[in-house]
Amino acid sequence: MAKIILIFASMSGNTEMMAHAVADGVTANSEKIEVIDIMDGLEVTDLEGFDGILLGAYTWGDGELPDDFLDFYDDLDSMNLAGIKAAVFGSCDSAYPHYGAAVDILMEKLTERGAEVYPLGLKIELTPDEKEEEACRTFGNEFVSFLKSPCL
Repeated sequence: MAKIILIFASMSGNTEMMAHAVADGVTANSEKIEVIDIMDGLEVTDLEGFDGILLGAYTWGDGELPDDFLDFYDDLDSMNLAGIKAAVFGSCDSAYPHYGAAVDILMEKLTERGAEVYPLGLKIELTPDEKEEEACRTFGNEFVSFLKSPCL
């Protein structure tokens, strides 16, 4: 059984809703997942020993990571994530010029650190409705399949 961690930041609860739906998609495949709010004091070294990493973050302002994620993001520079599979999701707001930039920023950082990143980051406009929550569960399910596939 793979060891999977999901780390999220949520200000309004939208990304938290997504995180729980993604986790439901993972557990539907009989996989266990550890879900952590980044505000709970996570260190990047806590990623060691995991086979799969899921990151969820909302986009702040004109296309930035939320403040909650900044230290974690910077600390990722000390990690070698080769052999780890990862995926990113987040709530977005189309009122801003860079739609879902946090998803793109995190995908780029994970790739830079050597992780094999699921190529489709999931972006949901604001609060997920029932259909979008199902898309989050599907995303979690697809991540498990991606995790079990041979490395590229």
